Amino acid sequence: MSPTIPEAAGSVIFVDDERAVRLAGQQALELAGFEVTACDGAERALRHLGRDWPGCLVTDVRMPQMDGLALLARVQEIDPDLPVILITGHGDVPMAVEAMRNGAYDFLEKPFPSDRLTEVARRAVEKRRLVMENRRLRAQLAGGADPAETIVGRTPGIERLRATIAAVADTDADVLVFGETGTGKEMVARALHLASGRRKNPFVALNCGAMPESIFESELFGHEAGAFTGAGKRRVGRIEHAGGGTLFLDEIESMPLALQVKMLRVIQERLVEPLGSNEQVPVDLRVVAATKSDLRQAADAGKFRADLYYRLNVVVLTIPPLRERRDDIPLLFQHFVAQAAARYNREPRAPGREQMQRLMGQDWPGNVRELRNAADRFVLGLEDVAPASAPSALSLAEQVDLYEKGLIQSELARHRGSVKAAIEALNIPRKTFYDKLKRYGLSRDDFLD
Repeated sequence: MSPTIPEAAGSVIFVDDERAVRLAGQQALELAGFEVTACDGAERALRHLGRDWPGCLVTDVRMPQMDGLALLARVQEIDPDLPVILITGHGDVPMAVEAMRNGAYDFLEKPFPSDRLTEVARRAVEKRRLVMENRRLRAQLAGGADPAETIVGRTPGIERLRATIAAVADTDADVLVFGETGTGKEMVARALHLASGRRKNPFVALNCGAMPESIFESELFGHEAGAFTGAGKRRVGRIEHAGGGTLFLDEIESMPLALQVKMLRVIQERLVEPLGSNEQVPVDLRVVAATKSDLRQAADAGKFRADLYYRLNVVVLTIPPLRERRDDIPLLFQHFVAQAAARYNREPRAPGREQMQRLMGQDWPGNVRELRNAADRFVLGLEDVAPASAPSALSLAEQVDLYEKGLIQSELARHRGSVKAAIEALNIPRKTFYDKLKRYGLSRDDFLD
């Protein structure tokens, strides 16, 4: 027995005063996986609409009482970004074109095939999703991010990372974050901070690799007036400034050995002694350190203090590189596209299948940061969406499997988990599709809204 196919393609309100047309449109959309609300008039449709409604509206133009153009005007007042698709007769085409200039998303001229209706609705719903994501990100940037939403991905490594953050965030345990350049170590540190009871207090970040050694000690520990030439007044160091909150030490492997001793004391005793002072200042803070190096090997080589390493190596969060979580690339890229559209005030759009396959075929040595840059280029309309990279180390069979898996993921993501729609887009038998889901460890549930 075939499994039940979820209606996951999106939501559509279909408005037509003719019962036969209304039922035919509803059936066609539902067979394509949409959740459909059928209405016999504009007033009834307006009851369902709001600024947060996630779908699109399909409406006939010629209707009694309030026609489709009047309904379009009302919808524009509610939310000008809500896609409205007009159904017109042959003589109404010039009017429909003018309506598109005034904000309609598209129009369908009667008679139209059902696949034309479903394709236009699918594009409209996808645009609406991107608009809603764009708005969510704008609100997130303005009001502070939900830590659960800052780490995007569904692969096992990312799921474990989120689970560990949730488990330790509201404790005072110091944390060591390990990850390659560009994987998002500071993002993880901020997620820890935002999920903790310290969220209302400072998050103080210091990149140890970018700090000149001559001012490192003063910057970190602070100094009293007259402590050295040029120290005209007392300066509060980063450690003291982080009181009540979180101190993030990025690239801690670059911290000078002489200062590692003092940092160890801060971590163990929660006391800081500014330069030129004989007084120790108590500090209440959490330390999150990040590194791209193997600190154990560095300690064995005498390049990092072993006692500091063991003090930090209690809670370790490991961020997998992007090449080990390729399945997250479609989700991450669309997330970054929405962010970039919000920053640049551009219209958000979805990447095509070929573009997504190019993205998934890259090795991304710069990891998530490099993918974010690619999303910026995509939003800005530049052509080099996916930069050229070194030849893949995968075998031909592995590359073919990766490509095939990516195609299936892309279609499931595009159709929001609708197996029927994905099978039709890929043009393969149902049994073959389910065999491939099992082979690649995929589940349609991962793509449901």
